[in-house]
Amino acid sequence: MDISKATGKKAMIALIASLAWPTILEQFLQTIVVYADTAMVGMLGKEASAAVGLITPVTWLTNAPAFSLGIGVMAFIARKNGAKDFKDVKTAAVQGIYLAFMVGAVISAFMMIASPFLPYWMGGEGVVAKGASAYLLITGAGFIFRSFDMVIGCMIRGTGDTRTPMIVNLLMNIVNIVGNFFFIYPTRMISVLGVSFKVFGCGYGVAGAALGTSVSAVFGGVVMMIVLWRNKILSPHGESKRINGNIMYQCIRVGLPLAFQRIVVFTGYVVFTSEVAALGTVLLAAHSIAITAEEMVYIPGFGMQEAGSALIGNAMGYGDEKKMDKLSRMLIIITALIMTVTGALLFAFPAQLMSIFTKDAEVIKNGIVVLRMVAVSEPIYGALIMMEGIFNGVGNTKTTFLVGVCTMWIVRVFMAYICIHVWHLGLVAVWSCMIAENVTKASILGILYLRGVWKKGAVKYS
Repeated sequence: MDISKATGKKAMIALIASLAWPTILEQFLQTIVVYADTAMVGMLGKEASAAVGLITPVTWLTNAPAFSLGIGVMAFIARKNGAKDFKDVKTAAVQGIYLAFMVGAVISAFMMIASPFLPYWMGGEGVVAKGASAYLLITGAGFIFRSFDMVIGCMIRGTGDTRTPMIVNLLMNIVNIVGNFFFIYPTRMISVLGVSFKVFGCGYGVAGAALGTSVSAVFGGVVMMIVLWRNKILSPHGESKRINGNIMYQCIRVGLPLAFQRIVVFTGYVVFTSEVAALGTVLLAAHSIAITAEEMVYIPGFGMQEAGSALIGNAMGYGDEKKMDKLSRMLIIITALIMTVTGALLFAFPAQLMSIFTKDAEVIKNGIVVLRMVAVSEPIYGALIMMEGIFNGVGNTKTTFLVGVCTMWIVRVFMAYICIHVWHLGLVAVWSCMIAENVTKASILGILYLRGVWKKGAVKYS
């Protein structure tokens, strides 16, 4: 990645495309695995779907610190790479490994300790809570490797290499799906092209899906470490392995506000889901499956976000403010246009998406309504995703922290509580609160972007 060579609009679009397509494909592949997980668990019944859906926001919450610190290291590496300061790039890679280990160990311990009681606190009962507890315990056991995968993946993207993390995550996805095939279901007879044969299975159900996820995380973490060690720009081989307090601090001060934002915001998701659980198993399953179905629509946005953050950081390191402005506008427009198309597809085919994960007619019916609602707001969500990426790419994570926390807890969580417990409304009202939160956040960040706050609050590295 060399932003200095992109001198015209066509060259910039070509650069954006070259970096974005691997991250979009990576997001797509990850979503396919989520789809496969949800569909395979959905075959066990709506209780199993509700169990996985209940714990999904907790998974988002536990991923937040590692991913956020990874963004902090990526922002530093992208800036230093743009400035051709390769010594600091390698030193930052060493600090990233230490951060990944420390965060992964803490989160892993939290997940295992909280697994027996957290699903019950969230409103789960009976087999739903029992399955959710097993899922949290097993995925927690392998989380430290997931931390390595996320942080190292961010570091590699900071150098402009978006293909390698994509390939590693593709292999992880294959390991996950194959693991699910054997871990979830019991030994059974399968017929292929008229030929029947016995396939071994463990029959672990929801716990089997968690085991498949955990095994793939171990695989991904190990492979990412190998890839990092062989990377010419980042490899710690021959470099000092000491903790560099200055560089680690500079990475943490960018990643920490984002980590706090994601922790507080995803805690909001946990509370939000616990509120939905009060509506009953059917609506909880419909909510959870619809959330999963929507992922297919916004994966291009998050793929663009990861590429855009690296590009903006590199452009700031290069020192051309006009190019930064032009690049940021192009990224926002392109992402919004892409998600206009995907939103239209979601509006047209919600029933087909819901039916991938469940055959329960009542669950599908409720899911169709809320998916069509959210489809209309996808272009705004696309602009929001990219604006967050631009702020994060220059290290201005304090702004996204403040905006994200306020809109999540005031607009989404508080209003959903009022809708459910005071006005006694249903799933449509809950999803209206979710859409309103995204629109409010996009509006605030849009105003701040137009006023240049994203550049004024950019971190200055020494």
